[in-house]
Amino acid sequence: MYSASQVPVYNAGYSSLPLDGTLDFTMASEKTVNSVVHVKTQSTMQPVFNPWSDFFGYRQEPQVQMSSGSGVIISTDGYIITNNHVVEGAEKLSVTLNNNKNYEATVIGRDPSTDIAVIKIDEKNLPAILWGSSDDVKIGQWVIAVGNPFDLTSTVTAGIVSAKARNINLLGSDRRTNEEIFPIESFIQTDAAVNPGNSGGALVNTRGELIGVNTAIASRTGAFAGYSFAVPSSIAKKVAQDIIEFGHVQRAFIGVRIADVTEDVAKEKGLKEVSGILVAALTDGGAAAESGMREGDVIMKVGDVMVKNVPQLQEQVSKYRPGDKVKVTVWRDGKMQVVDVTLRNRSGKAQLEDFDSVASGSGETVTSMGATFGAPSAEDLDKLGITGGAKVMDLQTGKFKSLGMQKGFIITKIDGETVRNAQDLKSLLQTRQGSYVEIKGFYTNGMEAMYGFRL
Repeated sequence: MYSASQVPVYNAGYSSLPLDGTLDFTMASEKTVNSVVHVKTQSTMQPVFNPWSDFFGYRQEPQVQMSSGSGVIISTDGYIITNNHVVEGAEKLSVTLNNNKNYEATVIGRDPSTDIAVIKIDEKNLPAILWGSSDDVKIGQWVIAVGNPFDLTSTVTAGIVSAKARNINLLGSDRRTNEEIFPIESFIQTDAAVNPGNSGGALVNTRGELIGVNTAIASRTGAFAGYSFAVPSSIAKKVAQDIIEFGHVQRAFIGVRIADVTEDVAKEKGLKEVSGILVAALTDGGAAAESGMREGDVIMKVGDVMVKNVPQLQEQVSKYRPGDKVKVTVWRDGKMQVVDVTLRNRSGKAQLEDFDSVASGSGETVTSMGATFGAPSAEDLDKLGITGGAKVMDLQTGKFKSLGMQKGFIITKIDGETVRNAQDLKSLLQTRQGSYVEIKGFYTNGMEAMYGFRL
């Protein structure tokens, strides 16, 4: 029988190996626990409509819901990566460090497509974690999960990598808006114990480097039952960088409809192994079509990385931004060929998307960062007891949406200055380029909310 810190080493290339020949998790744990934080959220649950309550004169009060998860400090100046589902719908956020210091936190951006979000606290000289390469992770190597299960702070568990590039159909839509997303699932599967509260915490190698963000468990009971899943660092790092820099993810597209290679397809194409991704169709004018890729090609590599299935392809493409050029190796006519693909954004353009354009418009309507603002109705003003504001009439991709703002929100103040109408909103935003902005307002159900971000 071996203790958790004295397990025989079978893969010394991925361990910190003491002289006695045992694998020691203490160094990785010590390097990691101070970088993992406890994230606590507060939200308001509106009561379900009950006609009997109105009939008997009972007033149903909104319920305050508290929940928690984990996060990982990724920069010394306060940026923290976590799961989208940890902060989704949160009205208030607080973060507790391993030294028990508490901070209020702000959501910088969310990405439901990868279940990654970035939040920030106002502090300096924080113990940021070191990024590792999930591409180098091997099945069978030892890993450590660090988080706050069941509100137990700074909990460390160990296990091995059970599989890579797992697609478990976890991500289907934005739960708050029911909007379809572009799910990217290529999870690292481990048997390190992960439970509710671990979400958003660190999955690290035995050098203490972040190789994944713990996201989900496979369980019929809601508690750990042997398998857990983490967003690989190759995806998480790029998403976090995009959110910090742009407020939104700069997602690149190849412009193909794809499918995994089956045994029949492998025989038809003369492949020695059932591996690769079949190009079933090309998007007209898309990146793949313009590069010379053909329908029926089998994608084998993206850059220097072999891709054996659709999740692996999604993982590798997700590391790039629109406008990036990448060499894609395909199997065609019995041989390997390399095509140069210039990736594009969702609009089909080989350039970064401009999510942060300043507000523009005239008259009663103003468009800013993907949101269209107009005048609140007389009923809104009377119900909320306000005299004006800029109401979200429509919400598309952009910074406001990435913050979690919803249609119907009425902005009444920007950095403490009163917003009387959509034109006020436009003027105030135009004077704050490059600044941190704090927006306050109300939803039509009376709930007050605040959002902060860098413009």
